[in-house]
Amino acid sequence: MLDIYEMPAHLIRRLNQASVSLFMENTTSRGYDLTPVQYGALIAIGDRPGLDQATLASNLAHDRVTIGGVIDRLVLKNFVRREVSPTDRRARELFLTAEGLAIIEKVRPIMHELQDLLLQGLDASERTMFVQMLQKATDAVNDRSRAPLRFT
Repeated sequence: MLDIYEMPAHLIRRLNQASVSLFMENTTSRGYDLTPVQYGALIAIGDRPGLDQATLASNLAHDRVTIGGVIDRLVLKNFVRREVSPTDRRARELFLTAEGLAIIEKVRPIMHELQDLLLQGLDASERTMFVQMLQKATDAVNDRSRAPLRFT
C-alpha cells in the first residue's frame, strides 16, 4: 500500500503550498500586493501584448472565470489595461501599463530568489533534473487537467 506521504499528488500539493507561501511572504514583506497568478498574468501579457483573456487563460492553464477576476484586479491596480479588439468587438485585448512593467521588474529578482528557496534541498544538477521531470510529468497529463495549458 502506498503511504500518503509518498504519493506524488500529496507531495506536489505540499510543494505548491510552500511555493505560494514563499511568494506571498517575500512580496508582501517588500510592499507588493500581488499573487502568483497575477504575476504570471503580467509576465504572459508582457510577452504577448494584445492577447485576449481567453488566450491568456489557456496560456496560464487557468479557467476563464479565474483569469477574468485576476485581470479585473490587475486593471484596478493600474497594472493592465483592456482595449476592444479591432478585429472582434466582443474581445478585449490586454496590455501592460507603465506601472505593470515596473512591478514586473521589481518582482522579477524576488522570483529568482524564490526558486532557490523552494528547491534549496536540491543541488544544481538535481534542480535541473527535477524541473525537467516535472515538465515531462505535467505534459503527459495536460489534457486531463480542468484547464489544460494551451499556446495559441
